[in-house]
Amino acid sequence: MRCLAVLHPPCPGIIGSSKPRFLPLHHLLRRRAKGSLGLRRRAPLKGTRVAVSSKPPPSPVSDSDQQPQISDVDVRLDLQKETEGLDLGWLPSFPHVLTASMANFLFGYHIGVMNGPIEAIAHELGFEGNSFLEGLVVSIFIAGAFIGSLGVSSFVDKFGSRHTFQLDTIPLILGALFSAQAHNLDEMLWGRFLVGLGIGANTVLVPLYISEVSPTKYRGSLGSLCQIGTCLGIIASLALGIPSESDPHWWRIMLYIACIPGFILIFGMQFAVESPRWLYKVGRVNETKKVIETIWGESEVEKSIEEIQTVINDDVKNQKTSWLELLVEPNKKGSLFILQQFAGINGVLYFSSLTFQDVGITSSSLASLLVGLTNFAGALFALTLMDNQGRRRLLIGSYLGMAISMFLIVYAITVPLDEGSSHILSILGTLMYIFTFALGAGPVTGIIIPELSSNQSRSKIMVYKLFLKDMLEYMLLFDVPHVQICNFLVGLYFLELVEKFGVGPVYGAFGGVSLMSAVFATYFIVETKGRSLEEIEISMNANLAAKDE
Repeated sequence: MRCLAVLHPPCPGIIGSSKPRFLPLHHLLRRRAKGSLGLRRRAPLKGTRVAVSSKPPPSPVSDSDQQPQISDVDVRLDLQKETEGLDLGWLPSFPHVLTASMANFLFGYHIGVMNGPIEAIAHELGFEGNSFLEGLVVSIFIAGAFIGSLGVSSFVDKFGSRHTFQLDTIPLILGALFSAQAHNLDEMLWGRFLVGLGIGANTVLVPLYISEVSPTKYRGSLGSLCQIGTCLGIIASLALGIPSESDPHWWRIMLYIACIPGFILIFGMQFAVESPRWLYKVGRVNETKKVIETIWGESEVEKSIEEIQTVINDDVKNQKTSWLELLVEPNKKGSLFILQQFAGINGVLYFSSLTFQDVGITSSSLASLLVGLTNFAGALFALTLMDNQGRRRLLIGSYLGMAISMFLIVYAITVPLDEGSSHILSILGTLMYIFTFALGAGPVTGIIIPELSSNQSRSKIMVYKLFLKDMLEYMLLFDVPHVQICNFLVGLYFLELVEKFGVGPVYGAFGGVSLMSAVFATYFIVETKGRSLEEIEISMNANLAAKDE
């Protein structure tokens, strides 16, 4: 064995004397350059030699110190595997992304927080039995979110993403406090409206911020934290709402608890990095380089600065994007939002409570929790697959799975089966549909649209996403009671179709749209995996592409 004699102090219980210990070579190679050893580890070890003693050891070594024979090749392979096997490139940006995702947690929490205690709130504040006012308490949240989302881009342009997060979270915290301390309907409505202002702004800002601070290689996986945060907020609100069934005043505690994530978001953003694109845009070039080096690595600084400069210079030359321009190329990829809705997600979520009732699950909270956990499981799988399989492949597979799920439900409804088998297949199809939706059609659509949008239009198109997808989808996900706007929209195209044609044909149509969506994604959606936002924008902008060539 090739060894070095290294004198150690006595180690009671190990050697028990100060005799020289003979450490194997591979032990020394794994030590950093510290203390008296003076050895430096290098990985991989190419052409590196370590001076070793060619003489036999001065004293015999006990059997307990014997080590198996190991060659230099084994050492090099071992160190190379140790270095290459652990991919932690996502770690520097993860704390910043996780902090931003707290806004999505609050989004899910505030949607679900009214699911259980709305009747107790109505009784205590004096509008029990008035379905319009009960619906207003829930849906005024949407009005506040709409107004809050419209001003995000101007705040970001002026203050940057970090300070915009902090400013937008202030009305969210105040709204939760007003709601928790409300003694009449007006105070509750003002509280819910303020919460909506903050949620609307932050929900649009989160995917934009995450896409701009995440390393290109991990942007998809880190972007999935948006949906995971919302799912966790939903599950937390449902779990904390259980005591409200026995305690009529528990809803106040639930609203007080909502303040805690808000304070975490404000405090955490004080230590988060700013978007490098915004820093460069306002002329803080040195800070831009420092941020890129911190979260993406020193090797990415020069290339990223060059790409950001190209895109920013083009933005300065062109006028700001109008809302109507979002309907033309390249933003027509936003039609994914429309296909997503016509694939039936809101109808399935609305109808799922009836499906669960057919098999004896009469508790709406239990049914909502089951749907929420299925959605969360799909989001976790999406997190692991987003950057491995790519957005396009995941989107295609998701829509194919949704189509199969719809056809399974149609089979259970139309083919003569015993009642038990029919109900089991319906439940299986419903949960499979929600799982496959959460696996691709849900998170991928939310990630790929900002990726395919220009720097100027990115914030505007996320406002479309907020109301074409998120608000309606998650309101229905929990079966929130008395939400007039949701009932109206669903009844407008879904319930009327069910009444006229039956559940089977309508679900079959949803399956057909899902197949069409898979075809659309196959031929019209470009893969964005492994490409920076600037690379994508340059490739889709003819003028920038010509300059780049």
